[in-house]
Amino acid sequence: MVSTGEPAVKLRNVAKRYVDIVAVDYIDLDVKYGEILGLLGPNGSGKSTTLKIILGLIKPDSGSVNVLGINAEDDPVAVKRQVGYVPETPRLYEFLTGLEYLDFVGDIYGITVSEKKARIEEYLEALELEEREGDMISSYSQGMKQKTALISVFLHKPKLLLLDEPLSGLDPRSARIVKDLLRELKSQGVTTILSTHILEIAQAMCDRIAIMYEGRLLALGNMKELRQKARLPGSDLEDIFLKLTGTEDVREVVEALLK
Repeated sequence: MVSTGEPAVKLRNVAKRYVDIVAVDYIDLDVKYGEILGLLGPNGSGKSTTLKIILGLIKPDSGSVNVLGINAEDDPVAVKRQVGYVPETPRLYEFLTGLEYLDFVGDIYGITVSEKKARIEEYLEALELEEREGDMISSYSQGMKQKTALISVFLHKPKLLLLDEPLSGLDPRSARIVKDLLRELKSQGVTTILSTHILEIAQAMCDRIAIMYEGRLLALGNMKELRQKARLPGSDLEDIFLKLTGTEDVREVVEALLK
């Protein structure tokens, strides 16, 4: 879909509560076409819930969600056709081999047999799984399962990627391939929302960064804008993150542990 001036992802007044827990607290968020947006926050800040709301896996209590020009509540299936999602802990069909699983995913998305075969072979070779594709997924290491999950997401060439800790468990070579691939996809207009706790990766890869805390969107901007908001000129993302989330008392905590 070609951008018409509207954002690729548009959240307005989105909220989600679980009994007494506020997971997402009335947030507004625009993500541009072809942008890599970092979604950061402490555990329990609402990042994963926000990604699932965008995908349509969770229905918000209030607000509107528009994804690639589609109202996510009206047509969640149409959204899922164009989105690739890797959760923080991917759940694969472990009773299948890696190849069987990827073949199954390709069929779900209606990829032709020849194209599916070619894409799977390319990704298996790139991520060094080509000699293990016939093994049961249950025998895979965590890193191999993560590679399989990532391949399954890239197969159908989605226009929006929702990635929750996508580099978890990957070896340095595979992590570099995934990072470079995301940059190349960006140049082709693919939008990525990347949730990660590895702040160095977020700072190096993301055009803008959204920081969430207790369900609220604390800050949104590029590094220059975030430094201005935190009043920390020249600082890296780690210092900015700790300052804005009020969790900068790290030294005190370490000293207390050493007593």
